[in-house]
Amino acid sequence: MKTILNVIWLVLSGFWLFLGYLAAGLLLCITIIGIPFGIAAFRVGLYALWPFGQTVVDRRDAGAASCVGNVLWLVLAGWWLALGHIVTGIALCVTIIGIPLGIANFKLIPVSLLPLGKEIVPTDRPFATR
Repeated sequence: MKTILNVIWLVLSGFWLFLGYLAAGLLLCITIIGIPFGIAAFRVGLYALWPFGQTVVDRRDAGAASCVGNVLWLVLAGWWLALGHIVTGIALCVTIIGIPLGIANFKLIPVSLLPLGKEIVPTDRPFATR
């Protein structure tokens, strides 16, 4: 079932969202200071490409640096990406078949706004950390 949902997701919204994260990651990687943010964009972009079967958990070792980084991320790229999830989620909720995908899109908004200090893990081991 996860594979079917992921394929439908990929066709309807995942690929386009991934391209948004890819563009944000490339723009953020232009400077040396932005490389950690670019890596976070690529990581979340892969999650947005194939989300079913994965979940987001808080990292235990995340500290104040990830909090400051999240504020910078929110200003630089987070709200644009969250806006993309909102628009795509609303568009998917127009059809009955798209409602579960729209809800999944809305669930991606928190990680698109504040990705630092989070880890994406398979759903069969949601409490795994580094």
